[in-house]
Amino acid sequence: MTHLPHPDTSNMRVACAVITASDTRTPETDKSGQLIQELLRNANHTIEAYTIVKDEPEQIQEQIKLLGQSHNLDVLLINGGTGIAPRDTTYDAIEKLLEKTLPGFGEIFRFLSYQEIGSRAIASRAVAGTYQQKLIFSLPGSTNAVRLAMEKLILPELVHLVKLITER
Repeated sequence: MTHLPHPDTSNMRVACAVITASDTRTPETDKSGQLIQELLRNANHTIEAYTIVKDEPEQIQEQIKLLGQSHNLDVLLINGGTGIAPRDTTYDAIEKLLEKTLPGFGEIFRFLSYQEIGSRAIASRAVAGTYQQKLIFSLPGSTNAVRLAMEKLILPELVHLVKLITER
């Protein structure tokens, strides 16, 4: 029997930014970015920014640094570029900026992915951590992977994690 943590009693609305790292997606074809926004809104959180950047480390870092300066944001959710193909550079850009990492996120995400897609889950470099008192989640670009991460890991813990990094 699994012991579940006590639920958050707060109706806190978390202010989020969604970034899609892709060389080919547009706002119209960005199904994963659209899904992240939909799931966040359905959970009563807000989308304060949405952008698509090329899967170039400098552009990804520039966007994170820019959004990291915003006092109105709590969370950055990035999708795309977490694999090992030559153009998958999101992990490489993010890991250099993270002040603290949440290793459990990537570990559990890959475990859950393994249950759905088998051994191909080892190629994911999904990662989470903090930067400038903001949570950062980096997810694969696959819509199924985004749904899995959002529904099973991120949304259930989002308010709790934001409270942890913003409490003094």
